[in-house]
Amino acid sequence: MVLQHSTNHTYSHPFPTVTLAYFLRYSSPNLNPFAAHVLSTDTISSHVDPDTQRLHTTRIHLKKSRMPGAVYKLLPASVTGGGAGDKASYILETSVVDIKAGWMRTESRNLNFTGVLSVVEKQDFSIPSEGAGRAPSLETDVKTSVIFKSRLGEKLRGKLGQATAEDGWFSGIIGGWGTKGIQRSIESMASTKTQAQLGKSRDGMKMVLERIRNNGVLGVLEAIRRERQRQLAV
Repeated sequence: MVLQHSTNHTYSHPFPTVTLAYFLRYSSPNLNPFAAHVLSTDTISSHVDPDTQRLHTTRIHLKKSRMPGAVYKLLPASVTGGGAGDKASYILETSVVDIKAGWMRTESRNLNFTGVLSVVEKQDFSIPSEGAGRAPSLETDVKTSVIFKSRLGEKLRGKLGQATAEDGWFSGIIGGWGTKGIQRSIESMASTKTQAQLGKSRDGMKMVLERIRNNGVLGVLEAIRRERQRQLAV
C-alpha cells in the first residue's frame, strides 16, 4: 500500500536565500522555534561536482518521533519497542543544488521504524518562470511530495505463528482488518499528521527567511555561533 500527499508553495524570497534557509533551518531553536523537535544535525558528506558545479550534501537528523500516538496504541510493545513518549528517529537527508540553473532537489527518509512505516519526502525548489505580475528573481517555488508506505500488516502476519501471549491479542485485529486495512490505517494517520507538520515546516522556513532579511546572513550566522558557544560553556 502506498499513500502520497503533494503541496505547492511560493516563498517571497530569492532562490539563493531560500536554499541558505533550508540548510540553516535546524541550526538553532532560537532561529527556528518550529524545529524544537530536532535533537541534532550532522553533515555526513558535502562536495561540489567538478563537472556540473552542483553541490551534493548528505545530512542525518535526529528527531523526536512524529509517528502518531494512535499507531503506538494500536501496536504491541514488542513491535514499537516500548512507550511512545521517548521515541526518536534518524532522518537521512540528501540534496543537490544547482545555483546557476536555479534549482534544488531534496529527499528525506526515516531510517528506523521502517518496518512500521516508511516516509519519503521530496522537495523541488526552483526559480519561477516569468509570468504576468511575477518577479522571478524575488520568488522561489517549491513542490513537496510525501510518500507513505506501510508493510506492517505483512510483517505481523508473517509473525503470527510465533506470537507471544503478550502479542496474541492483536492476531484477531489482523484477521478482522486484513493486511491492507492495517497498512491503510497507519498510512492515513501518518498522512493526517504530516499535512499539519508541513504547515509548521513552512512557518519555520518563513521565520528563518525573515531573520536573514532583517539581520543579514552574517548577523544570523553570528547569532548561531554565539548560541553554540553558550551551549558548549554549560
